[in-house]
Amino acid sequence: MDTLWDNIEKLSAVCRAAGAHLPDEELKALQVGKVAEEAGEAMHALHGLKGLTTCGDAHTWSEVQNDLVRTVIAALLAMHYIDPTGARATFDEILRRRTQRDGEAATAA
Repeated sequence: MDTLWDNIEKLSAVCRAAGAHLPDEELKALQVGKVAEEAGEAMHALHGLKGLTTCGDAHTWSEVQNDLVRTVIAALLAMHYIDPTGARATFDEILRRRTQRDGEAATAA
């Protein structure tokens, strides 16, 4: 069974092949921009869900979740673009620190 990071590596290979004509630094920057684009799509879907769009788009919570997952995937791909061999460890360390910090805050409350 493939893990999340195995799938990110596969997606990264496909995306890098498609962008092979671009310099590596530009690919990294474009992928970070993709994170913002996907997050914007999630926000648009939320606005549509709440009836706040001027174009009359109606959305569902399922569509919001879809866009959020696409945002997460884009972010993990960006991390992999930046450091293909260290992205997993970097993610794990940041998650560990965040979990520890939030756990300490919950204990103090």
